[in-house]
Amino acid sequence: MRTSLKVAAVLAVAAFFSFASWNRADAGYPAPAGNPKPAGSFGASGYKVLAPISHGNLTIFPVVAATTYDTGRFLTLDEGLRTGEVVITEWSNVRGMVRPRHGRRCPPNADCYTPPTRSAQVNSLALINNSDRPLLLLAGEIVTGGKQDRVIGKDRIVPPDSEPLDLNVFCVEPGRWTGATEQFGTVSKLAPMAQPAVRSKAMADKDQQKVWDAVGSSNSAVAGALSPSARAEVAGRTSYAGVMANEEVKKQVDTVAAPMQKSYESVLPQLRAQRAVGVVVAVNGEIIWADLFASTSLLEKYWPKLVRSYAAEAVTARRARWGTPSVAEAQQFLEDLDGRRQSVETEPGVFRHTEIWGKGFRAFELASLLPKTGFDVHISKMAE
Repeated sequence: MRTSLKVAAVLAVAAFFSFASWNRADAGYPAPAGNPKPAGSFGASGYKVLAPISHGNLTIFPVVAATTYDTGRFLTLDEGLRTGEVVITEWSNVRGMVRPRHGRRCPPNADCYTPPTRSAQVNSLALINNSDRPLLLLAGEIVTGGKQDRVIGKDRIVPPDSEPLDLNVFCVEPGRWTGATEQFGTVSKLAPMAQPAVRSKAMADKDQQKVWDAVGSSNSAVAGALSPSARAEVAGRTSYAGVMANEEVKKQVDTVAAPMQKSYESVLPQLRAQRAVGVVVAVNGEIIWADLFASTSLLEKYWPKLVRSYAAEAVTARRARWGTPSVAEAQQFLEDLDGRRQSVETEPGVFRHTEIWGKGFRAFELASLLPKTGFDVHISKMAE
């Protein structure tokens, strides 16, 4: 639990420096120079939340920590899909897939791997990790294609050279059950991240109807702010990823996400030096979320799609007025991980996933149990 808090704090730091340079320059203040160090004492967790950076109704609190971990061996879903080493498909497509094992070649036209026949299912996909690295999957990552677009429902680690395994997913495209492509993520080679309102329904509620309701609410909110021509283009479209891919919708999200991303990239050297690992997120003056990683390098890999997910939440949840939470409130959000009860799922020697129910929050910790690890790789916390 203590390790989790450390990871959480580091996460916010990355966000701070990425956003700080843009917001300060925009407000007429000089961007931070050199390698600034946070002042003041750390909390009991060993981490410190820094002053907030805001753009519109989105506020990001950076967090810094003294210790990070070596996560270089982990493969992300985007990396695996891009190289083709990770395959995600409907179970009905698995039979007859050629899968060389441990360097052995499969004879031409041979059926090297033939699992039992299974039909396609809404809440389950087949995933194969053909790489020699452990695969890290995050709840909220969206895979497009197959019979329906899906969102991953739970963080997990998949061992190298794995057999086809059940990937727990939820549909984010109600109304379609026809094959767009046999495999997922084959067009863009990227898995976008769902906004917190959608992620929470998959992670905490684990309810397909609530996921569909959240997708419908998000799509409706986005469509209401579009021009008549763009609104007509997305009218009747049920795909969450499809609506978010609309050019006008992307422009709306980019008005929030792009400046933050640009600033982030400009201060990467400082971020690495500060060991930034995550962010605490507030929308409309309310703290709603935190994403925390075990290293700055993992944060760097996930940041482009995380910032777009936060921006999407801000775009679809706009109000006439909003405020900014205090640093103390954000610090307390990270410090409080003591729950009334918890549920633990373990795959021996691979990972441990802990879900914590607390007063007004739900938290999720993914710890690696692989050799030479034993630390929390990702922590997410949501306000309820």
